[in-house]
This record gives sequence, C-alpha cells and structure tokens, in this order.
Amino acid sequence: MDQKTLAVASVVLEDPPLDFAPISLVQSQLVVFDFDWSLADQDTDRWVHELLLPRLRIEFVERKSAYLLRELHKEGFTREQLEDALRQMPIVPLEKATTDTDFLLLSNSNEVYIGVILDHKGLAEPNPLFREIVTNPAAWDAQGMLHLSRRVPPDGPQHSCKVGCSANMCKGDELDAYRKRNADRGYQRIVYVGDGGNDYCPILRLGPQDVALVRRNRGLAKRILEEGNVQCQVRYWTGAWEAEQLLLALGGLRS
Repeated sequence: MDQKTLAVASVVLEDPPLDFAPISLVQSQLVVFDFDWSLADQDTDRWVHELLLPRLRIEFVERKSAYLLRELHKEGFTREQLEDALRQMPIVPLEKATTDTDFLLLSNSNEVYIGVILDHKGLAEPNPLFREIVTNPAAWDAQGMLHLSRRVPPDGPQHSCKVGCSANMCKGDELDAYRKRNADRGYQRIVYVGDGGNDYCPILRLGPQDVALVRRNRGLAKRILEEGNVQCQVRYWTGAWEAEQLLLALGGLRS
C-alpha cells in the first residue's frame, strides 16, 4: 500500500492489515517513543483516575490534570495508592537490541508517572533503557500530593511552534535539541513511535531514511492524512504486539 492508502485505512478501518514490508537495517539508530498511547497502552492522567476515582472520568475532558490530582488528594488517596495504580499500566514490551540503538522518551506526561512505571517494568536504573527522558517536571509535597509543572514554564520564554504543539513543550524542538546534544552518535536513522496530534511536529523533522510508527485511529494518523508533508516512511499499528513486531523488523528490539 502507498502511504495515503495506509493513512485512510488507519482512520477508517477497525483493524486493517499490518504492513510488514521489509525495511533495511542500519548500524546506528535512535528510537523515539511518545509515552501515552505509544509506549504505555493508556493515557497516564486518565488511568490513575479510572482506577482510583472513576467519577472523575467525566470531568477529565474539562479539567486540568492538576485539578484532578487535588481532588484525589482531597478524597484521601495516598501517594502509595497513586503509584500502585501506575504500576498496573500495560506498556509495549521492550528490551534493547544488540545493534547500536539508542532510545529517547519524549512525552507530555510527567517525570513521576514515567519514573514509577519504568522502574516497575525494569527499564530504569541501574540499566536504563532510555538515553534521555524529556518530559514535564513533577514532585510530591510533604502531604503526599503530586504537583505538576510545565517543561516550558508559563512565566519564561515560550516556544515558537506554529504546527500545533502544546504550550508546555514543542516536541519538534526537543527532538532537534536532542540530536544536537548527541551529534557524535551519528544516527543513520530515526524511528519515531507516536499516536497524538502533537507528535506531528517531530515527524515533520524526519527525512526519507527515517520511519514513523503511527498508531491507528488517533490524532497523528488523522493529521498525516489531512495535512501530509511527511517525508519519512510511515508504518501503522494498532496493538502493542504490532509495534513490537515493527521494532523487531527495524532492529530496535531483541527477538
């Protein structure tokens, strides 16, 4: 299938066939993961409220995460209960390949959610999978309430993205900054695994040698279909097992 046909199938069909056409292997590559609905098979913000206080599901679409966390705290839910909920979240199974593959996590979630989940899955210290984790700051206070912050603070210089990234960070700028910091790695290919509309900006920065692994039926697939302008190769997936198979084919994971 060509990319437009695949994009249409990704939005319209419930379970179109996965494209397993061969992709050449390289000696050095960077695999970039978004977190919610990409590495994690849920949205982290919604997940903790679904498990701990389901009535907040209705308010989720209208309220900010900080407000919902305050509500959880008022209801008496503890840090331990929130962290335990996070440990139950399913993720794409990952184990670093023997080839020269680096992993970057680029997410609009936050460092506490991500840290708890990666630690529980054995992907943090002492042998971290990700070379860097770029996300929003978060911290517990003495009363056991979680406070969220923006990577780009509201009272400082703002990013100038015109593609549609959220105010807290421009994922395209963050990807470019990582590549600049790690220019000595000499990546021959970048593989970007994402799902949301805010993943559109970074994949616009990729070239013909790069690959975007795009989750079907979500915002990124819709933007590719409607706006185009993507130079990289695009492969579509629905379930975690499909993403795993695509990464295996690219040499990003051990079989």
